Amino acid sequence: MTRQEATQRATQRATQRATQRATQRAPLNRERVLRAAVALADTTGIDALSMRRLAQELDVVPMALYKHVANKEELLDGMTDAVVGEIDPPGAGPDWRHVVRARILSARRVLLRHPWAARVIESRTGPTPAVLEYLDSTAGIFREGGLSADLTHHVMHAMGSRLLGFSQELFATPGAGGSGESADPAGSADSVAASDPPDPGLAERYPYIAELAAASHDGDSAVGGGCDDQFEFEFALDLLLDGFERLRDQGWTSAR
Repeated sequence: MTRQEATQRATQRATQRATQRATQRAPLNRERVLRAAVALADTTGIDALSMRRLAQELDVVPMALYKHVANKEELLDGMTDAVVGEIDPPGAGPDWRHVVRARILSARRVLLRHPWAARVIESRTGPTPAVLEYLDSTAGIFREGGLSADLTHHVMHAMGSRLLGFSQELFATPGAGGSGESADPAGSADSVAASDPPDPGLAERYPYIAELAAASHDGDSAVGGGCDDQFEFEFALDLLLDGFERLRDQGWTSAR
C-alpha cells in the first residue's frame, strides 16, 4: 500500500467516524427531556406542549418519554424544578433585606424568561423539591436576619407568590393571561379609564380611577395600560420588606 493510499484510507475512516458521531442520537435522559420541554414551552407556549409534540421535538416515539417522566403532570413538575433551579443562590451581606430582595428579583428575571412558568407553578398541587429547597433557603435568610420563627412564618404567608417573583392579583387582562403575570386591580382600572379615545363618561363616573390612570409610569405594560409592572412589583416588595424589618425591631409575635 502506497503512502497516498494509506492516507486516503485513513481519511475515509476519519470521515466515517465523524459521520457516525454526527448522526448518532444523543442518549435520552430525564435532563434532556426537561430541557427540551422548557425550550418548547418558551417557543410555543405551555398550552401547545404535549407529550406527542415533545417526542417529535426530540425525534423519539412518545412512549420513549415515559421512561423518564410518568405522565404530563410529572413533566410539569420537572419543568418547574428546572426553572426554579435557574434562580441565583442567595448572596451574602449584612442586611437581610438586600439579600432577600436580590434573590426575589433574580426569581422574577427567571420567570420573565419563561413567561409560562408562573401559571405552571400555581397549578401544582404541592411544592416540588426545587421549590421546597428555594423556600427553605429563603426562610433561612429571614431567620439568620434576626426574624423569629413566628414572624418568619407570617412573613412567608404575606409574601406569597412574590417569593418566586410573581404576583397573584384579583383581575387578569388578556395581555397578562398568556404571560402568567396577573394584572392588579389598579392596572385593570387604568386600562378602562385610559381608553382610546378617552370616554368622558367613565372619568365622570369613576373620578378616582381616572386619577390613577393619569398617574402612570409606563404606557406599555403587562399589567395594564399606565402601569409599569416591574416598578409596581419592586414597590410592593420594598414596602413589605421594610414593614417586616419594623416588626422584627419591635419584637413582634403573633401572640399579641
